[in-house]
Amino acid sequence: MKRNLALLLALTACASTPPAPTAPAAPPTTAKAATPSSSEGGGIDLAGVDRSIAPGDDFFAFANGTWDKTTEIPADRSNWGTGAIVSERTAKRTAEVIADAAKNGKSADARKVGDYYASFMDEAAIEAKGLEPIKAALAMTAAIGDAKSLARALGGSVRADVDVLNTGALDTPDILGLWVAQDLDDPTKYAPFLVQGGLSLPDRDYYLGKEPRMKEIRDAYKAHVVRVLTLAGLSEPDKRAARIVDLETKIASVHATREESEDVKKGNNHWARADLAKKAPGLDWEAFLSVAQLDKQATFVVWQPKALIGISALVKSAPLDAWKDFLAFHAIQDHAAFLPKAFGDEAFAFYEKTLNGTPHQRERWKRAIDETDFALGEVIGKLYVEKYFPPSEKARAEQMVKNVVAAFATRIDALDWMAPKTKEQAKAKLAALKVGVGYPDKWRDYSSLEVVRGDAYGNFDRALRFDYRRNLDKLGHAVDRGEWVLNAQLVNAANLPAMNALNFPAAVLQPPDFDPMRPLAMDYGAMGAVIGHEICHSFDDTGALFDATGKLNNWWTPEDFAHFRASSAALAAQFDAYAPFPDAHVNGKLTSSENIADVAGLNAAYAAYRLANGGKEGPTVQGLTGDQQFFLSFAQTWRFKAREAAARQLLLTDVHAPAQYRGDTVRNLDAWYTAWDVKPGQKLFLESAARVRVY
Repeated sequence: MKRNLALLLALTACASTPPAPTAPAAPPTTAKAATPSSSEGGGIDLAGVDRSIAPGDDFFAFANGTWDKTTEIPADRSNWGTGAIVSERTAKRTAEVIADAAKNGKSADARKVGDYYASFMDEAAIEAKGLEPIKAALAMTAAIGDAKSLARALGGSVRADVDVLNTGALDTPDILGLWVAQDLDDPTKYAPFLVQGGLSLPDRDYYLGKEPRMKEIRDAYKAHVVRVLTLAGLSEPDKRAARIVDLETKIASVHATREESEDVKKGNNHWARADLAKKAPGLDWEAFLSVAQLDKQATFVVWQPKALIGISALVKSAPLDAWKDFLAFHAIQDHAAFLPKAFGDEAFAFYEKTLNGTPHQRERWKRAIDETDFALGEVIGKLYVEKYFPPSEKARAEQMVKNVVAAFATRIDALDWMAPKTKEQAKAKLAALKVGVGYPDKWRDYSSLEVVRGDAYGNFDRALRFDYRRNLDKLGHAVDRGEWVLNAQLVNAANLPAMNALNFPAAVLQPPDFDPMRPLAMDYGAMGAVIGHEICHSFDDTGALFDATGKLNNWWTPEDFAHFRASSAALAAQFDAYAPFPDAHVNGKLTSSENIADVAGLNAAYAAYRLANGGKEGPTVQGLTGDQQFFLSFAQTWRFKAREAAARQLLLTDVHAPAQYRGDTVRNLDAWYTAWDVKPGQKLFLESAARVRVY
């Protein structure tokens, strides 16, 4: 599950009712797909277990080996697994919700959902408009004639980088992105965070890496840029593409690394508005901030100073034509899904087929759901939970959260290495934790968002501006700890360190990981571990830096923090040893926080499962003891397989370790050894002293 670092941080429409969304097909499966019990609940998927593998040698492969051998990745996916299967089911449900909104339109917001979706699905109208919608943006870019007008254009490209967790869209802003979040020094107020952007490839290493694969991707990317510019009818596409790629490479060279960007202390840099021009000369900051509507802000948090300084210098040193080409290309690329089909096909060919190895593009209705989610996520979420998340499941999930929190508190009390003073602070933070289950207490107001049926391109632009304005409007107001960063229909969960809050959307609370028909042991091994994972993020190497109020304030004694750091280093070394490819291994430091949360969260979930069972082991079901159900359910939660290109990209860019190693983290729990009779000499066996316990 993901954490949100940001919180660490004109055409008129026809008046007729839009057509209902195309009825979606069932989630893609193959003749060799997983059995229903693996994706729809009903217990442990025993058919997916590979009994030829000893649990003590590779628990993930034991739990999922037969599933892995007999399951094919759908042609429109770069990866597949439990999460993807549940996401596909959720997408189908969401499509039904949207269809009902389009057909019945019981509220103004519901009609907006139907109009937005229908506009994206109307490919004929989009084709008929051709390049007309983007001509104004390209004309503005072409008209840039000096440093001030360039700064104004760059300021106009700033957007609020807030919906990455919901859709994955727009996760690399043009030049700089904006987060509006709690000030880490004073969590009672919001602050504007400026973050690095400007790259079209997944990470700086794709531009700077010396490996043959990286060079191949760079060559393919340049060819992609040429094709996009050619489709847009721009002159000298080869020459322009060379300038664009060269500029992006220079931007990549000044970017902070993934590890640096994860370091909260390095990111918490408060600059006065005057400091921008003094410390990062080159960009006309007054012109930039004016267009970005940030000129009234006295202070900014500069998350990656090196990048801000370097990008600002490049604004002055790089040729003006290069910047104009860059802005034109990004304008086209950002809107590819809302332009004629050739643009969307080209974006898929590079970003999915080349980068991730995905053979076929997803059906348009699925892409339409993602786009509508991005624009009107909480409207859809409200409609979704009314139909698919009954109060009984919300209550059951809230009780599970209470049990895991109670178990975690008990584990804190029992720690022999933590000083009483630190324990007191930890318990206070746990008591102040705000947990959101299912959906927010207050739904977002979309009344100011204009959606025009038949104007897919304009709807998208207006949604961007709406979200940007919504974030700017937070500045100067009290912090709302009840705000959600995830849509209710998203299969994910989040910890918000500076908010000291958790989000567990309704969509993640469904079978197979959360199933009222299953024994407690199974649900606690699956969803209980997810809940424990997110709770533990408040107490990992990043969460430990935030106190109960969300202030950046290390509340540990030096001795306790040193002990925690030692445990973190031991776990990082454990993961460094994992190598999914002969030439690539897991980055234990990059994945440290997630690995800590996996181990500590599983420990808390195990204690909570025992607590829910009156302190005893659960009854035997499907020939498995209660503890075996718990651990096997956990491992099957991490079912996942990916195409090699996608797996390699995740290894470089994801702060989570590959799923198979997350499933094997059970090797750090004493109870796992007893449950599966794991002996010395088996590959996962660790001597008791070598098991990383953390909490």
